[in-house]
Amino acid sequence: MKTALHNTVKVNNRSRQEELQRIISTLANKDDEIQNFIETLNHTLQNVQINTAKVLLDLEQEFGTLQTTLDEMKDSMANKIKQEQAYKSQELQNQLTICSNALEGSEELLEYANRTLSTKDSEAFTKAAKQIKDRVTMAPAFRLSLKPKISDNMTHLMVDFSQEKHMLKSLKFLPVPRAPEVDPADCLVADNCVTIMWSISEDDKKIDHYILEYRKTNHEGLPRIKEEKNWDIIDYIKTTEYTLSGLKFESKYMNFRVRACNKAVAGDYSEPITLETKGFNFNFDGTTSHQNLKVDDFSVEWDSSGGKGQENKVKGKENKGSGQVSLLKRNMRSGTPSPKRTSVSCRPGSGRSNRDRFSGESYTVLGDGVIENGQHYWEVKSQKDCKSYSIGVSYRNLGKFDQLGKTITSWCVHINNWLQASFAAKHNNKAKAMDGQVPDRIGVYCDYDGGQISFYNADTKQLLHTFKTKFTQPIIPAFMVWCGGLSLYTGLQVPSALKSFQKGNGELSNSANSLITLAQ
Repeated sequence: MKTALHNTVKVNNRSRQEELQRIISTLANKDDEIQNFIETLNHTLQNVQINTAKVLLDLEQEFGTLQTTLDEMKDSMANKIKQEQAYKSQELQNQLTICSNALEGSEELLEYANRTLSTKDSEAFTKAAKQIKDRVTMAPAFRLSLKPKISDNMTHLMVDFSQEKHMLKSLKFLPVPRAPEVDPADCLVADNCVTIMWSISEDDKKIDHYILEYRKTNHEGLPRIKEEKNWDIIDYIKTTEYTLSGLKFESKYMNFRVRACNKAVAGDYSEPITLETKGFNFNFDGTTSHQNLKVDDFSVEWDSSGGKGQENKVKGKENKGSGQVSLLKRNMRSGTPSPKRTSVSCRPGSGRSNRDRFSGESYTVLGDGVIENGQHYWEVKSQKDCKSYSIGVSYRNLGKFDQLGKTITSWCVHINNWLQASFAAKHNNKAKAMDGQVPDRIGVYCDYDGGQISFYNADTKQLLHTFKTKFTQPIIPAFMVWCGGLSLYTGLQVPSALKSFQKGNGELSNSANSLITLAQ
């Protein structure tokens, strides 16, 4: 009886603990939401102060520009009035001078005529009268127009600002554009591009352009003020859609928001949206690489002196006999050891210490990403002078002396440009020669759940070969390099062309079917 009661108490306590744990989790989430909202309010308050100062400055500048324009127009009109004044004054002054000269000549002739009347000599009188008659006929005073050439009315003094005054008095603020609407269903995420589409109210007819802001994040919900990454800005977008291309999808999501702008002001942001943009990201794992490989995150190069030069010196001191002669002969033949020979051992786990790095003639390096489900894609480009390289995947038990494609747990394509050129798909120490030219860039498509590894020309998306199998363990991207180098491109989505190809081909191509026996 005591035992049953004790068990009941334990069950009740466990139930209460679980219920309390759920309450704690709910409260923690709510606290996080409230904290984020408080930071949003503080950020908005700060922006109100900043934007107010900016708007006042813009207003001052606009009225200053208007005043400057009015002053310039006033000066221009005043100059025209002054020019008219100068022209009319000059014309009137000229007419006044002519009239004064004519009056002076007329007065002289009048005086001469009066003197002639008092002349007693008949002959002298006749002669003087004739002269006076001739001079009167030619006198300027009788050819003058006694009408002013210029009116005193100013033709440019015709300014009426009543309409402009009315317009200025009715001046209102330019309406702030309303926030655009972004529907995630209208947006497209494909081929490492994101196309954002939005709509705007029909009432907002004076939109000049749009501003798109985006940032990468690993948070699924709405953007957070304390997000570590700043917004990237695309300005002066003239249409209601925009495509961001060439992205690296190293984050799970991207936030987007849009605002509309007219000639004077930018409107509110649209409600931010979050789109999933996760790609398969991994680097070369330098802890696994052969000592003759120089490894960075996204590149690997053959380095014949990498750690071996010192090792050979030590061996030379200890062994001055036939071993040294054999080494010299081999170096004279090829300059570097051949990648042909193989021996087998197992590699436990997914990580390696330095003593577990690939060794011997397994010039291999693994990726640091593990595939346990889903569909993934990455690309590899080789240096033009690379003599030999392999691109593929393997289980985590690939031995430190194993070569890709020569074990039952590895699948690859192998390119050899040394002595005799070859291009082949390899698995379980079996090879299938492939026709055609080796692409500059090879894409690797992995469908873990579907049991498929396919290799493509990354530029044309032409299928090169497919392995079909059933994966029983997690797999890792794997690479071999000898005398050359490879560049790695990750954070890529499965290209749309490959998805269409997979859907449109329920059965594998002939070249792929020919490899099924190698893969099983």
